[in-house]
Amino acid sequence: MKVVVTGGTKGIGWAIIEEFAAHGFDIALCSRSKEDLEERTAQLTAKHPNIKVLVQAVDMRQKNQVLDFAKAITESWGDIDVVINNAGVFLPGEISKEEDGQLETMIETNLYSAYYFTRALLPMMTPKKKGHIFNICSIASKIAYPNGGSYSISKFALLGFSKVLREELKEQGIRVTSILPGATWSNSWKGVDLPENRLMQASDIGKTVYAAYSLSQSAVVEDIVLRPQLGDL
Repeated sequence: MKVVVTGGTKGIGWAIIEEFAAHGFDIALCSRSKEDLEERTAQLTAKHPNIKVLVQAVDMRQKNQVLDFAKAITESWGDIDVVINNAGVFLPGEISKEEDGQLETMIETNLYSAYYFTRALLPMMTPKKKGHIFNICSIASKIAYPNGGSYSISKFALLGFSKVLREELKEQGIRVTSILPGATWSNSWKGVDLPENRLMQASDIGKTVYAAYSLSQSAVVEDIVLRPQLGDL
């Protein structure tokens, strides 16, 4: 079994990888940092010596790099079971005040990357009429909040992409799930002075993704909303 996770070296992406690796999946992951990829590869191979690990440095804003990564997966594996579109960026700001180009940055990273990557990998999934695609959206995909600006716009769009994909692929046996986490400990919250239990753990998301995957092929969880026990921040 094989899983691909974009933006997989930190936070939610890494937690998802740890969960699937623990269940014996071969792993393909990308990140902008070659150093992070080398470190995570060493950790995975040391802990799970029987799995295969494929890594590539990718800036998910760049269409050509996204397609190159998909090509590397196709040529190395030729088959895939799970695609997890996790790569994303958060830049706070109000629409009227944020820097020019901020919308483009987040649309390219949070939406276009998933669109191009999924399209490139689907030819490995549709012939066998089986597979699962997860799009890591956000609670910001459902609720606009102060200082959310273009980030929320991009996450609303990603949820829309996910829903369209679900409708298009259901007759082909490919499941599509949207994950909408609230505040979760990751680099976006680094340095925030809050109790540890005020935010969710990234491992909570990893376990949830695997649980949704592990259902029978006759069932799909379309949307999963997760929030800290005390609610949104």
